[in-house]
Amino acid sequence: MSGFRPILTRLSSRPIAVRLAVSSVFWSFAILLVAGLILQTLYRDNTERAFDQRLLVYANTLASNLVAPGDPDRDLGPIGDPRFELPLSGWYWQVARPNAKPGEIRSSKSLFGGQIPSLAAGSDNRFGQIRRGYGKAPDERNLRIIERDIDLGEDGRYIIRVAGPADEIDAGVRDFLFALTVTFALLGLALGFSTLLQIRFGLRPLANLRSALGAIRRGESERIVGEYPRDISPLASELNLLLDTNREILERARTQVGNLAHALKTPLSIIMNEAENAPEEVAARVREQATLMRDQVNYYLDRARAAALAGTLGTLTDVEPVIAGLARTFAKIYRDKELAVELAIPRDLRFRGERQDLEEMAGNLIDNAAKWAARKIEISVEIVREDDRPRFRLIIDDDGPGLPEAARAEVLKRGRRLDETKPGSGLGLSIVSDLAALYRGSLKLEAAPLGGLRAVLELPGDRG
Repeated sequence: MSGFRPILTRLSSRPIAVRLAVSSVFWSFAILLVAGLILQTLYRDNTERAFDQRLLVYANTLASNLVAPGDPDRDLGPIGDPRFELPLSGWYWQVARPNAKPGEIRSSKSLFGGQIPSLAAGSDNRFGQIRRGYGKAPDERNLRIIERDIDLGEDGRYIIRVAGPADEIDAGVRDFLFALTVTFALLGLALGFSTLLQIRFGLRPLANLRSALGAIRRGESERIVGEYPRDISPLASELNLLLDTNREILERARTQVGNLAHALKTPLSIIMNEAENAPEEVAARVREQATLMRDQVNYYLDRARAAALAGTLGTLTDVEPVIAGLARTFAKIYRDKELAVELAIPRDLRFRGERQDLEEMAGNLIDNAAKWAARKIEISVEIVREDDRPRFRLIIDDDGPGLPEAARAEVLKRGRRLDETKPGSGLGLSIVSDLAALYRGSLKLEAAPLGGLRAVLELPGDRG
């Protein structure tokens, strides 16, 4: 039993269709094997009985000749089958008294002076019986033997033995076994094929359910649609309820984040307006701290909104229009640099997330590249597939001064700025890194082939 455990362990991780197919093949083979053994045994028994009936006919003929009027020790003559006249043909008969000497035994010419072995095994309580069994012929061939006892009263007792070649029984059984094997093999193939059809038909609702969930994940549908069997329909209904509940929770989160943003921005605006009436030194400090507070509030509100939206199923955003629009916008903002922006983005690429989040991440990276670039920015995309999760890498290169390797990790820290002469709060790259992490992506900074900084943003997405 322990030998089956590794097999069962391996099968437990296989698809349901494979497990059903293996189970069906195993039990079909076991049932056909047992049925074959039973049929072979039954056929052999029937063949032996039919062969014994033929031998018994010859034995009864000899018994009739023996009990006929006249001397019982006379020549019994032929019994109607020429094979008993051919030497060592395999068909023999023999008549003798119990414990008769070899010279007192009458037999067929085919026995050629030999004897048919006794089936009585020396027992005295054998008369009135018909015994059946196997024995060896004089030429060592296997024989099927019928042995019958005759009591002639005053004339004494006689034992009649008739034998035929057991090869005929074995040959019949072999032919039957070959036919049975071919029949069961064809039957097994038919059962296997029908089982595969049944599995395919039976698991089709699950395949349809999987396709429906895939359509929701790809943004092609909002709910599971279609008719399902009674045992699958409750699962589809529960999944639809789960999707509805998820949307309600996300909608409430959006509303609460928006309310919190308005609730915090209004007091901050009032504080900054009131600071205008304060002394200049106090006003400057209040404006500085209020601006820092506003940036921090926006940062954490954006993170909370993105965390709520990152789990939304079915949200897809076309990447090329967003990146192209951002590139045109920042080219205009930094038009005094006369930047050359090169784009290489597939038109059918889609981001699995909110458009606003993609604009936030890509916008910060393009803004940073445009801020530090001398003349040129290159923006491209690579498609990546890992663990059946399609992803893409947005690569943004500039020809600016770049960053030493030791400083690249520093700029990803929240609020960290390496150059105070450039405008900004220092939260841009940190926001990108946090948003990417919420989508199970990543942001890396490397040296660009153009000589400046390369930003590699990896996000979930695929070609549509």
